[in-house]
Amino acid sequence: MSSSNRFDAVAKIGDKPTLERIELPPANIDFYAKDVFNETAIRQYLSKGIAEQLIATINNGTPLDPTIAGDVAHAMKEWAIERGATHYTHWFQPLTSGTAEKHDSFLEPDGNSSAIMSFSGKNLVVGESDASSFPSGGIRSTFEARGYTAWDPTSPAFIKRHPNGATLCIPTAFCSYTGAALDKKTPLLRSIQALKASVRRLMNCFGVEEANAKVTLGAEQEYFLIDKKFYLQRPDLIQTGRTLFGAPPAKHQQLEDHYFGSIKPRIVSFMTEVEKELWALGIPAKTRHNEVAPAQFELAPVFEELNLSVDHNMLVMEVLRTVAERYGLICLLHEKPFVGVNGSGKHNNWSVSYGSRNLLDPGKDPEQNMIFLTVLAGIIRGIDLHADLLRACTCSVGNDHRLGAGEAPPAIISIFLGDQLNEIVERIVAGDRKASKKLEPMRIGVDTLPPLPRDATDRNRTSPFAFTSNKFEFRSPGSSQSCANVNMMLNTIVAESLDYISEKLEKVQQKEFTEQLQIILKDIMKKHKRIIFNGNGYSEEWRKEAEKRGLPNLANTLEGLKPLLDNNNQKFLEKYAVLSKIEMSSRYEVFLEDYYRRLRIEGEIASELASSVIMPVVMAEYKFAVEALETATAIKLKAGTKGIRNKATILGVGIDAITECCSMLNAALVEMNAPAIIEEMTKLRKIVDDLECVVDDQKWPLPKYREMLFLY
Repeated sequence: MSSSNRFDAVAKIGDKPTLERIELPPANIDFYAKDVFNETAIRQYLSKGIAEQLIATINNGTPLDPTIAGDVAHAMKEWAIERGATHYTHWFQPLTSGTAEKHDSFLEPDGNSSAIMSFSGKNLVVGESDASSFPSGGIRSTFEARGYTAWDPTSPAFIKRHPNGATLCIPTAFCSYTGAALDKKTPLLRSIQALKASVRRLMNCFGVEEANAKVTLGAEQEYFLIDKKFYLQRPDLIQTGRTLFGAPPAKHQQLEDHYFGSIKPRIVSFMTEVEKELWALGIPAKTRHNEVAPAQFELAPVFEELNLSVDHNMLVMEVLRTVAERYGLICLLHEKPFVGVNGSGKHNNWSVSYGSRNLLDPGKDPEQNMIFLTVLAGIIRGIDLHADLLRACTCSVGNDHRLGAGEAPPAIISIFLGDQLNEIVERIVAGDRKASKKLEPMRIGVDTLPPLPRDATDRNRTSPFAFTSNKFEFRSPGSSQSCANVNMMLNTIVAESLDYISEKLEKVQQKEFTEQLQIILKDIMKKHKRIIFNGNGYSEEWRKEAEKRGLPNLANTLEGLKPLLDNNNQKFLEKYAVLSKIEMSSRYEVFLEDYYRRLRIEGEIASELASSVIMPVVMAEYKFAVEALETATAIKLKAGTKGIRNKATILGVGIDAITECCSMLNAALVEMNAPAIIEEMTKLRKIVDDLECVVDDQKWPLPKYREMLFLY
């Protein structure tokens, strides 16, 4: 690593080759989901009876008949082979930051010096993996290796392509030999089941005709792109995903010229190829644009069923990374790869429906209004009671740098409703008591809710949990995190609150239904409206106000994970069969260990970079300054000596400061004292970043922010 490499990279980026035109996806429906074993493929490759059974399981949650597994496996194999697949894998989501897969070929020797392509029902339904090699938080001992992957028929199989072939990927759950969940999908599926049951129960109270409940998600994905030549010269980026050193450039995002700006040709070509691959996988990528920070971008899909959307988001992140490399780029999914500019989040747009009715759509008729307000009340109650659990699901060493950092919501969980809905809540709370002209008493279903336009609320970018027309947008999850954990917790929180309301409504006589519903909602809104906040979540006034209201402020991961060990919280998740106490405690251990491991890696690479990369350059510059000062003094030259002396002093102080700070950081790493590691890394960064502005630019060894953020 040297400054010459840095300038070579700048020169090569400046001499960009002409971009090759890629083949655009055909503008017809035949291209979309061509690599997905969806309903079309199921009907084509399976008999009508078996196809209908499988589709009923996918669409309606009907229990799967195990006797059809063999036929489904054969059909899936034939479909995959026709598309060039030679291998298959159970694709699952362990308690790591990504997905996992073990490839097996379809090839099977037939005993006659030849082979056949084989794939059985057993191969489809169950696989075996080494459970001891994945995080388990103590659920599995290292000598107890057996674990299982179990087919999830509600998320369709798909083809992953590579330059020399293709692999059939079968989405699966992952559990231990004892049946404990070792993944993110299993608890998510359990929570979806729980919420659907609670929605059906509530709709029954309203006398709504029985229908299928559905939870939906639209996950907006933010990311950075930088040139690979710079990335390879940044050991901190390679090891941690973020820059541990780097002085903010004079120009970054303050001119607000990047957001929604014209997309550069290299980037739009990359985006086009990303969309081509996503569309083939049946992922409805819809929106692409420049985000606020330079070199930052966003991709947003159309809403899908929650479980499928979570799987698709994991694929989105993988496709972004792989396609970026084809363009000589690196996709950074870390929450805060660059200080001084916006970090990256994953906006979790969540909603729930019953039949064709979106339960978060206010609607225009009194009945729809009643249902909407009842569901809204349940969500308000649930978020207020379990804000700590929702916060726990957003914890990570990366997200600690982002939450509350001026472009992301604070760690304090609150709900934004907007002026119009907030006024309605206040009117419900006012009830039949004398109220001001603005807050006239309101009777649900008698005095009808005013028709709300499609966008009844403004947007509040500082709110963690904001109502946006017909859904809630949870803005706290980090860009690198799976959507599974936050939605698992959100589903369970809402399920419990809807059950709370249903239990009360089930005791009400029909003739008293509207009046009693009014009383129930009034009581809920009055007790839990403290969670509603429509103002500036970044302000110090809100922090003080939140403390007065008794809202939890779990500012970092070490604090944020503790609710997972709370006995009442564990009983709550166990009651809904989403996570057992053992599974919940294990997740605390896994996430805490992940935090410490990542923090240790950051601390060690920061110390190494400062000592072996930055220090030699600073020392050489110091030596040059001292020798210049000695020469000037020897010939009794006064002009310039003051400036040289000042620079030599700054460099000398910097050398001493790096030495001392690295010593303190290394000591903190030995003790694995997280607060001390963070403190010393922060100090070390300040020292190095200040020196970056003093050392000869031609000698600075690391690519600078002004290069990485603008040359791509």
